[in-house]
This record gives sequence, structure tokens and C-alpha cells, in this order.
Amino acid sequence: MLRTRVLAALLGGLFCLWADVSLAARTVTDLAGRSVELPDEVNRIVLGESRYIPALAILEGEALPDRLAGMLPDFEMTDPGGYAQYLEAFPELADVPRVGHTSADSFSLESVLAMGADLAIFSLEGHGPGAHNGQLIDQLQRAGIAVVFIDFRQNPLVNTPKSMALLGEVLGRQAQAKTFNQFYRQQLMKVTDVIEQIPEPNKPTVFLHSRLGLHDSCCETMVEGMMGHFLQAAGARNIAKGKVPGVSGVLNLEYLISNPPDYYVATAIGSRKYARSDANYSYVMLGAGIDADMARASLTQATNRPGLRAVKPIREGRAMAIWHHFYNTPMNVVAVQALARWFHPNAFADLNPEATLAEFYQRFQPVGLDGVYWISTEEAPE
Repeated sequence: MLRTRVLAALLGGLFCLWADVSLAARTVTDLAGRSVELPDEVNRIVLGESRYIPALAILEGEALPDRLAGMLPDFEMTDPGGYAQYLEAFPELADVPRVGHTSADSFSLESVLAMGADLAIFSLEGHGPGAHNGQLIDQLQRAGIAVVFIDFRQNPLVNTPKSMALLGEVLGRQAQAKTFNQFYRQQLMKVTDVIEQIPEPNKPTVFLHSRLGLHDSCCETMVEGMMGHFLQAAGARNIAKGKVPGVSGVLNLEYLISNPPDYYVATAIGSRKYARSDANYSYVMLGAGIDADMARASLTQATNRPGLRAVKPIREGRAMAIWHHFYNTPMNVVAVQALARWFHPNAFADLNPEATLAEFYQRFQPVGLDGVYWISTEEAPE
């Protein structure tokens, strides 16, 4: 009898331990610091930003479309070249319901509820719903849809591996997330370990011109967030820091002319959708489907406009463009390498960001690398 009671107690303890572990495995802490209880299985996902498809593909591979229940159409609208590449590989993406347009206000709660979704993946801040949309989050959770927040925008170099680990846990792809994060940290350290040894006075000054050609006024820039963090990581001093508060804003063109930086970097929002229709290249063309000749020609033309052509680094050939959407993807480590190689060619003579980009596509994407993602008017000075 005693043996029976002892055995029962042991089995009961093991059951409780199993229940505790099971419950813990179904609870995660997201990038907003929220404790989120997950469903037993995640079968139908809604993306608050469809530009997260490449991030999802790192984990899902060829199974990418299988669990997509709905998404905002921002991928196809802001990066039509990249979306076309994915659509060719996964025609099923065309049939995934769109749940709004390109803003949080357009996000359709009714559509999501009708899809039978069990998980929504949102950004802390971005085109879709963010952490500040408390009422929407409450409504989704009351309807039984778990909501998790990731971040490639506010603090991308810190939060990218955290976001990928979170997605791995949520989707049951922990091994894939771990493999990618190892690659990511190794590639980032190739830059940061060197930059730590460069004295601050030896770091060049840079102006980051966001979305060149989108506005007639000049000049939109990024500072505390998005690609602004890439400049610091790559060993540059952002001349807008301390002059433009917050994440982004406008720095006066006259200031750029009278206080010229050492380098000028534009972000490129043009893609192959505009390659033929926009012969004057008001935007810089980069990304899927764009070759180096077209990219360089578009950078030259886009910067050859009144006022901007008077900015010293543009006039003297120290101008570079980089794919704007780097800030919203785990590929951001490649942008940091490309910038570091441009700003410090001697210190990074052995760094090969082109090879890093190729490896990223070969190992972690279900589509191939097709296009250039940064370009300069001239080669970086030695």
C-alpha cells in the first residue's frame, strides 16, 4: 500500500512538472515586453506587414505560404521588385487575403476574425498596427488570436536576433532561428569588432538622405531608429544627430551645402516596376531585378538636381545609395557591412558584403539573389 501511494505521488509530481513545462512552452515574451500565451498549434498567421515575408521565409523555407491567412499589401506596394520575386516562386501569395492597405488605420479587424487566424505578427512601429494600437490588440486577443510584436525598425541591430528567436519559438522553428542568429551575430561582429578600435575623430561625417526623390523638399533623414543606427555601427557620425530630434525628420539643404559631410548616402525606393516608366530616374533603383549599370545611372541622375548637386560629397563623387528596405528585414547586417566597407576601405579591405548577401540568399531564402542592393557614383576612395 505504501509503495502504491509513493508511486502515485511520484506520478502526480511528474504530471505537474510536465504541465508546468507545457504551459511555459506555450508562453513567450514579445518585443513589447508582453507575456503572450500561444495556441497549442499555430496554423493560420496574419502579418501586420507583408514585408516580413523574407523574415518568415528564413524559418519556413518552401513552406512559407502554408500558414499565411492574411497580410497587409505593403510588400507589393513599397517593394514591387522583391514581391514579384516571391510571387514567382510562390504564386499562392496572390491568393492570400489582404487585410487593409499600408497603414494601421486600414487594418481590417473584421477580415482577420473571418479568416480563423490564431496568430498575428505585428511590428512595434511601422506601416501596420503597432504596440500603441491597444484597442485592436485587445479585440484580437478576446477573439482568441494571439498577438506578438517583433522589431526590425526601432532598434534593428539589437532586436533582429531577438525577433528571429521569438518567431522561431512561436512557429516551432527554433533550430532555424538559432542557425540564422549565429550567422547574423558573426557577420555583425566582423564590423563592430573593428569599429571599436577606430577613434571617434577618425570616423567620417555622413548625411543619410531618406527616400531620395519622394519629396520635392529636401532633405528627409533618419537619426534615432531605422537606418540611422546602421551609420553608427558602420563607424560614421550622422550629421543630423542633435539637429533632427527623434527617429526621422528634415535637415535643411542650405545646412548641407554650408556644412558638408564627408559622405552622402541616399536610400533607394525605386525598383524594376519603375525601370522603364521613369526614364528620368527621380528615384534611385536598387533591389531585385536591378543591375549595377541601371543603379549607378539612377543615382547619378537622382542627385543631379538643383541644390542637391551643390552638396560637396555629391559634387566630388563621394555619394552612395543603399536599398531603403534594409531597415525592415533581417538582411540589415549586410547594409552595415556595405556601409563600413565604404566609410573605412582600408580597415575593411578583407570584408566582402557582396559575399555575405549571396550567402544570406543561398542559405536562408527560398528565392535567389537577383539584383544589386547598394551602389556608389564612384568606387570608395582608398
